[in-house]
Amino acid sequence: MKITKIETILAGVRYLFVKVHTDTGLVGLGECGAWCYQEATAEAIHAMEHHLIGQDPMQIEYINNGLTRCMHFRGSIVAAAISGIDIALWDLKGKYFGVPIYELLGGKVRDKARIYVNFKAKSPEEFAKKALDLKNQGYTAIRYSIGHPEDENGRCGESYSQVVSRMEKQLDAIRQAVGWEMDIAIECHRGLRPAEAIECGKALAKYRPYFYEDPIPDNMSAMVKLNDSVDVPVATGERFINMMEFEDYMAASKVAYIRPDMCVAGGITAGKKIAALAESRQIYVIPHNPLGPVSTAACLQLDACIPNFEIQEYPVDDHGHCRLDKEMKTPFEIKDGYIKIPDGPGLGIELIDDIDKVYPFTGRYGKFVRHEDGSIVDR
Repeated sequence: MKITKIETILAGVRYLFVKVHTDTGLVGLGECGAWCYQEATAEAIHAMEHHLIGQDPMQIEYINNGLTRCMHFRGSIVAAAISGIDIALWDLKGKYFGVPIYELLGGKVRDKARIYVNFKAKSPEEFAKKALDLKNQGYTAIRYSIGHPEDENGRCGESYSQVVSRMEKQLDAIRQAVGWEMDIAIECHRGLRPAEAIECGKALAKYRPYFYEDPIPDNMSAMVKLNDSVDVPVATGERFINMMEFEDYMAASKVAYIRPDMCVAGGITAGKKIAALAESRQIYVIPHNPLGPVSTAACLQLDACIPNFEIQEYPVDDHGHCRLDKEMKTPFEIKDGYIKIPDGPGLGIELIDDIDKVYPFTGRYGKFVRHEDGSIVDR
C-alpha cells in the first residue's frame, strides 16, 4: 500500500481536516489544531505531501519522525500539519486491520471516558445558573472561563484587586449552586499576570477547584514559581508542540495535569509518548480538545489505552461553532457524564458528507486586546 494523495478540507470557523489517500482506496482521516491560522497549516500539509507520496502509510513512526526532523524550522503551523497527518495514518492503519486505534496501542484499559464541558457567563448569577443547568443535564464536571471584561472601547482596565474579587465571586456562586459533589475547573486562558494568578489561586483554594488551567502565559520559570506558590492543582500544556516541552516542564515543576493536544503536539504518536512520560511521574493527562469530531475521536483513542488518563474536554456550542452531534454521521454516545469509547475501525467515526459545504469555512484569527492604558494584554 502506498500514499497517493493528501487532501485538506477547511470547514466551519476553525476546522482543518486532512485525508490520506492510498492506492488501495483506503482513506485515513485526521484533524489539525493550529486553529488560528488553518490556511497556513493546509499549505504546510501540501508542502509535506512531497515527502509522503509513495510512502508506506503503515510506517507511522518513521513518517512522524521524518516529518518532525526534516523541517529546518519548527512551530505550531508545522506541528499541526504533522499532527493531522499522523492522526490520519493511525485511522488508516486501524481501518486496514479492522480494529480501533487503541488496539494498535496496547489495548484499552477503560470502556468510557469521563468528560467535562465548558461554559462562559458575565455575572455570578449567570455563572451559577449555567453551572446548575449543566449539572441537571447529567454532567459531573464542568469548566468555566473567567472572562476578561472590556469597556465600550474594547479595553481591559481591571485592577489587581478587582480581578481577584471578581474571580472569587464567580467560583463562590458556582459552588453554592452545584454543591460539593461536582468538579469545577477554572479556565484562565493565560489572561493573568503572575502576581494576580498566585493571589487568585490562594483565594480560590477554599472552593476546591478541580484544576486551575493556564493562569499565565507559557513561561517556564514563572509557571514553576506559580506551582510552588498555590495549593490548587495546575493544568497546562495545550500550546506545547512536542514531547520535549512537556518533559522539561514536568521535570521542573509540580504540575498536576498536562494537556497535550493531539492535533498540534504531534498526533497520536506523540500523545502516547507524552502520556508515558507523565505516567512515570504520576502526572495525569487531560487532553486538550477545542476542535471537531476527529480531534475528539483521536483523544478518545488515547484515553482508552493510557493508565494515567484523568478527564476529557468535550466541546459544546459555547463558541457558536462546535456541534459535534451534527458534524458526524453517528454522534458520540454520552451518558451520566461519560462518553463511550468508539469501537469501530480506526478512529471509529465518520464525518457527514460535504462538511465543508454544510459548514463553509470562515476562519478565526484572534485580535489585539488592549489594556486601559493602550498596551497589549495576554488573552
